[in-house]
Amino acid sequence: MIVQIVAVAAGLGLVIAALGLALLRVLRRRSIGVMLAVVAAVTVSATLAGVVAITLAMVIEGRPKNIVLTVVAIGGLVGLGVALVNARTVVRASRSLVTAVENVPPSGRFTPPPNPLPAELRTIGAALEQAYERLRLGRERERALESARRELVAWVSHDLRTPLAGMRAMVEALEDGVADDPETVKRYHVQIRVEVDRLTGMVEDLFELSRIHAGSLRLSLARTGLGDLVADTLAAVEPLARAEGVRLSGEADPHVPVYADAGQLGRAVRNLVVNAIRHTPAAGTVLVRAASDGTAARLSVLDGCGGIPEEDLPRVFDVAFRGEAARTPGPDGGAGLGLAIARGIVEAHDGEIGVANEGPGCRFTITLPLGRA
Repeated sequence: MIVQIVAVAAGLGLVIAALGLALLRVLRRRSIGVMLAVVAAVTVSATLAGVVAITLAMVIEGRPKNIVLTVVAIGGLVGLGVALVNARTVVRASRSLVTAVENVPPSGRFTPPPNPLPAELRTIGAALEQAYERLRLGRERERALESARRELVAWVSHDLRTPLAGMRAMVEALEDGVADDPETVKRYHVQIRVEVDRLTGMVEDLFELSRIHAGSLRLSLARTGLGDLVADTLAAVEPLARAEGVRLSGEADPHVPVYADAGQLGRAVRNLVVNAIRHTPAAGTVLVRAASDGTAARLSVLDGCGGIPEEDLPRVFDVAFRGEAARTPGPDGGAGLGLAIARGIVEAHDGEIGVANEGPGCRFTITLPLGRA
């Protein structure tokens, strides 16, 4: 008898399960609520079929059999009803999630549905929120870069046009014989050479920046002492500091090695020091200090520029950012890309660069990993 009951229940269950799987395959592109209803119906039907078959096979007649069948039918209906209500809840939650996605504002900030969601849909909502936030930040960065590119083209075009116009005027004066005395001719030649050197420096800065942005900057890494690098930098910029009336001071621990490209890193430090000299008033001091805290090497440049507005500090290293008029480069200021190039070089060395107001001016700090023994 037991074997017969098991065989009947298992056979009916397999038949109903096969029909249910076939129906689910047909409805696989339909709503998840329909699929949940089919699963519930298959479960209830398999149970009802087994119970009814066994009840009919057993010797139960009259009122007892009717009671059993009635109880089983009510139980099946209750189970199916609960399954349908649950399916409706899941469908409503999924539709609210879809509505939240469709109603994302132009700002790109996704807001999950206010009503509670099942755990899986809540996970999807959190993932969508993170994805939309990344997209929003990416669009903001793209807009900022596009704005910076437009500004860069605008003011570089202006900076190129000004010396070219002056050179053209001097060349025409020499060609037309307007300037024919030896002193004026010599002065024009010197000025033309100065303007050519300035244009060459601007073009080199633009080329270097394009290499950094394209990721094509190649470094020849070697163990380098920051003390030697500071000494070489101060020696190279001493003529400019003397011409500007600025005092240079260096404090470097001789035992601060870094693993770096000495030429490129020297250029980054030189850019910082030149920037500090040009924005420090006459009789001011620019202090360059290199030290180590045992875990990283730090090189700082302290100037006397008078400080940078707090709202401008995060943008100091951006391309095409010049900030206040007091920090705008003068006629010999090059393309004004020195800080952006310095940041690119430092980051290529897996380092960090930052700026903060301190004392009479601001302090630029480069942090680099210590060199290998």
